[in-house]
Amino acid sequence: MAGISTHILNASLGQPAAKVLVKLRQEIDHEYILLDQQFTDADGRIPVFKIDAFIQSNYQLIFEVADYFESLNTDSFYPRVSIDFKVVDIQQHYHVPLLISPFSYSTYRGS
Repeated sequence: MAGISTHILNASLGQPAAKVLVKLRQEIDHEYILLDQQFTDADGRIPVFKIDAFIQSNYQLIFEVADYFESLNTDSFYPRVSIDFKVVDIQQHYHVPLLISPFSYSTYRGS
């Protein structure tokens, strides 16, 4: 199924990051427009973002991680993580995972 999904793993705990607000935005005329926002589930996942028209474009996922780390009573460096990516083939599914720890993060194109 074509579309965009994500999940978050807290690498320092080896556990999914639940209840993290994630915003999906699309670039239109050099500005980003909010398409959808959801909280990760108990498995740290958002299986599908709601998109009215999935088109070739630049997109952005914004992970609001400050509240998550505060809920763990853990100091962290990043209040949010923003990942910009490009959708070229709208027939494909774009899974964009995030691995976080209090002072680092990484991402990759998943499947």
